[in-house]
Amino acid sequence: MSETIQEAGGLWRTHRRTILNVADRLGPLLSLGVVVAFFAWRGSNFLTWGNGLNIGVQTAVFGILALGETFVIIAGGIDLSVGAVTALAGVVAAVTMKSGHSPLEGILAGLAVGGGVGLTNGLISAYGKLPSFVVTLGTMLIARGLALSVAGGVNISGLPDAFTNCMGGTFYIGGKTAEAVGTWREVREPVLILLVAALGAHLLLSRTRMGRYTYAMGSNAEATRLSGVNIRAYQTAIFTLMGLLAGLAGLVQATRISAGSPTTAEWYELSAIAATVIGGTSLMGGEGGIAGTLIGALMLGVVANGLDLCNADPYWQKIATGAIIVFAVFLDRLRARARKSLQE
Repeated sequence: MSETIQEAGGLWRTHRRTILNVADRLGPLLSLGVVVAFFAWRGSNFLTWGNGLNIGVQTAVFGILALGETFVIIAGGIDLSVGAVTALAGVVAAVTMKSGHSPLEGILAGLAVGGGVGLTNGLISAYGKLPSFVVTLGTMLIARGLALSVAGGVNISGLPDAFTNCMGGTFYIGGKTAEAVGTWREVREPVLILLVAALGAHLLLSRTRMGRYTYAMGSNAEATRLSGVNIRAYQTAIFTLMGLLAGLAGLVQATRISAGSPTTAEWYELSAIAATVIGGTSLMGGEGGIAGTLIGALMLGVVANGLDLCNADPYWQKIATGAIIVFAVFLDRLRARARKSLQE
């Protein structure tokens, strides 16, 4: 028995770098595969195109938020305001359209509100030198209060069909026919918006100067500053991007519920952070990627959908999400310790 343990220890010491790299790249995907296999075994309707679209639509809103949260966390920050900003953007867009303005003006208003809150978070955090946790906790409460005030505490319904069809409709590749319904030719627009946003975020993070500096700031902000990078400007830009994505998420959410709701997207900030961490982004900063975040968001969506199909108590969704968050953070700490041991 002792010889087996010694052999295992020797194998780990010899190949630990390779093992860690494989775990980082394939761990989230393998975990998703296990969860999908479990719910496919439990429910016969789980592995259908229609249910896959439902999972995609359920995932779209907090998935879009998770894309922005990935930038913020990699850069060494956190944003707790995104759920409230999602609600505020949806309410402002709905009020704008109900006031007689066009759907385009409503969309621009929602994005402007999200970007404005993100810019405010960035300026206060970067130039005021305050922890982003505290700043965004405050703006979370402010944004939620503004959403309730603007909406008068009620949902703003009766949105134009042009808006709901633009941001939350369904289209069919090759045209709508009876044969196309429930097949790969049926596409939900929220899912498409999420995928396009993910592609753009991936290119921005992996192919641009802003992306490189995002990783650098999360790894060592002071060294990045001393190398001549205006880290305050880039921190502000990252939070502004987060705000714009929260605005986009608010528009998508408004089409899902056919209203601008001041109470929607509660705790979505935790789902966004959970998806980011599950996907391999380190809470310590400097490490992560968009592909992993997308997988993490999909895992949360699969768990919620699978529990629904299994007729589980709705409270179990919160319990499962909380357990996943704790487990993901635990794995993040294990990876950090293992990587630290490589440097010693």
